[in-house]
Amino acid sequence: MPRRLPLVALLAAPLVAGALVVAACSGGDGAAGADRTTSSAGGPTSPTPDQDLRFPGRAWATATAADAGMDQAALDRLGAQAAAAGSECVVVTKDGEVVYDADWPGPTTAPREAFSVTKSLTSILVGIAQRDGDLSVTDEVSEYVPQWKGTPSEHVTIEDVLSNTSGREWSLAIDYGSMVLRAPDKTAFAIGLGQAADPGTVWAYNNSAIQVLGAVLLAATGVPASEYAQQQVFGPLGMADSTLRADGSGGSLTFMGLQTTCLDLARMGLLMLADGTWGSGEDATEVLPHSYVEDSTSRSSSALNAAYGWLWWLNRPGLVASPTAAVTAGDTGGTHEGQLVPGAPDDAFWALGFQGQYVAVVPEDGIVAVRLGAEPPDDPPFGVAEFTDGVLDAVVR
Repeated sequence: MPRRLPLVALLAAPLVAGALVVAACSGGDGAAGADRTTSSAGGPTSPTPDQDLRFPGRAWATATAADAGMDQAALDRLGAQAAAAGSECVVVTKDGEVVYDADWPGPTTAPREAFSVTKSLTSILVGIAQRDGDLSVTDEVSEYVPQWKGTPSEHVTIEDVLSNTSGREWSLAIDYGSMVLRAPDKTAFAIGLGQAADPGTVWAYNNSAIQVLGAVLLAATGVPASEYAQQQVFGPLGMADSTLRADGSGGSLTFMGLQTTCLDLARMGLLMLADGTWGSGEDATEVLPHSYVEDSTSRSSSALNAAYGWLWWLNRPGLVASPTAAVTAGDTGGTHEGQLVPGAPDDAFWALGFQGQYVAVVPEDGIVAVRLGAEPPDDPPFGVAEFTDGVLDAVVR
C-alpha cells in the first residue's frame, strides 16, 4: 500500500480567467437540490494506471517517439503550431517519460504565470487537507470563515466552491476589476462579497469564491496555501521551479498565482494520471486518495456543467459550459450539448488558464501534455481542442 506524506507582486497585466454563469436548466421543481452532487455520486471511474508508469526523480526519463508508440512527424507538426501560436514551451509525456520537449526561443524558459491552472493545484491542496483529516469537502465554509456565520452564505460547502456552484456574488466588474486588479487583500475582499443565489442553482467561473479557499486552507491546516503547496506538492513531486505567489497583503493566492514551467506542470499532471500516487513499488507515496482524484477528474460535479469536476475541466458528455472565459477573459461562448473536446477520449481532463495555459491528461493513452505561453491568435486557432487533438494525433493506433 502507498504510504502517506506527513502533514507538514500580483497581476502586472490583464484580466485573468474569465467568468461564466449558467442558470439551472428547467426540468421541474426542486431542480436546485437535484443538481447538487456529492463525492459519493456515481459515474465512470479512471482506469488503473499502467503498472509500468515511470516517475521522474530530479530529471525525467526520456523515450523516442517510436519507442513510446508515437509519431515524431506528428509531434513536430504540433511543435510548429505551438511555436506559431506564441508558446514558450510544450512538453508531451507518455507513461511518465518525456517524448517531446520544446522551448521558445530556447533552450529553457523561466517560470511563468499559469493563471487559472492554479485552481487545479488548489483542488489538490484541498484533497491533501481532507486526506489528513483537517477538513472535509462536505464541511460548510463558514466553519473556517466565521464571517459567513449567520449570513445567506452560511451553508455553502467546500464542495460547492470546488464545483463552481457556490452561488456567491459575481459580476465582471466585481470579479475582474475590484477583486483581481484592485483589491490588495483579495481574500478579505472575496469573503466580504454577498450571496447571489442558492448553492447548486447556478454554475459560475467565480475567481472570488475560489480565492476564499485560501482562508479555508489556512484555518484548517494552520499553514498558508503558498507554504502548504511547497510542503505537500512542489517538494514531494520535485517541482523545483514552482512557487505559489501572494497578493499585496501577503495572503496566498488560490485562484491564480502559480509560477511554474511545462516540465513541473507535467509532474502535477502525472500525479493525477497515477490516481494520486507518486512513485512505484516500495517508493509509492499516496499524495491524494484515489477517490478524491476520481471525484475531481472523472465525475461531473454538477448537471449545470458536465465538463467540470472539482476545479478540473472534464470531457464528460452533457451540458457543457464553454471554457472560453477561463482561457481568454472574453465572450463565454455559451453552452452546448456535447463534450469539451469531442475528438478526445471520455476520460480526458485538463487544467486550463488564461492566455492558453493547458495541462492535458488522457489516462486512456497514458498522456500528460503541457503548453505555456502567450495567448494564441484566433487564426489559426490553437485552443485546448487543437492542442489536445494535436497530441492525440501523434499516438500510433
